[in-house]
Amino acid sequence: MLSDEQLDRYARHIILREVGGAGQARLLASRVLIVGAGGLGAPAALYLAAAGVGTIGLVDADTVALSNLQRQILYRTEDVGRPKVEAAAEALHRLDPDIAIELHPLHLDEAAAHDLVKSYDLVLDGTDNFATRHAVNRACVAARRPLVSGAVSQFEGQVATFRGQPCYHCFVPEGTTAAADCAGQGVLGAMTGVIGSLMAVEALKELVGMGESLAGRLVLYDALYTRFRTLRLAKDPACPVCGGG
Repeated sequence: MLSDEQLDRYARHIILREVGGAGQARLLASRVLIVGAGGLGAPAALYLAAAGVGTIGLVDADTVALSNLQRQILYRTEDVGRPKVEAAAEALHRLDPDIAIELHPLHLDEAAAHDLVKSYDLVLDGTDNFATRHAVNRACVAARRPLVSGAVSQFEGQVATFRGQPCYHCFVPEGTTAAADCAGQGVLGAMTGVIGSLMAVEALKELVGMGESLAGRLVLYDALYTRFRTLRLAKDPACPVCGGG
């Protein structure tokens, strides 16, 4: 049963036929792991917290830097130098004090990914390096957890959901050249808000079970020319992670 305060707080969700009281209850019971509390993880975390996701895990070993504030909207100037997960948890609790925030101030390696992922219902990956992305993907495939993945560079971004086959490895095989990062190539700050928000939308769809899943597809957004494209992702029949075929 939802409390009177929850009925008021989530009223705009509850009146949606696709969500309703049952869908909101599912969100309150859900556990979501966000890997990377940066440009993509920040807006995604805010929207998931605002939506009433009951438990949010935050994985990030970094501290807040002044250059982060151009796009990482969880943080304020006075947070510079603080661990990101601690500052992020405070911001999310200001938004909704009743949700649980679990802090994981670490660099996610293979072993840690497998330990963490299996205790959550869904994972969002907004990191900017392929080693972490592949470790998260392997853990999600092993634990049978849906993975919502996002990336941005300059004026372009992408979002995909991986659930079973194809997996992230089918899309980007290991050994691919280093991922673009904001420090090296720059990024329009608001771009991370667009892609992070899309990641939150796809996560909410998966958790509630509404609409058409993005699984097996990739959404591309070009901000300079205001263009969206959706591509179908192919399975790799020789994929060593999901067995593509």
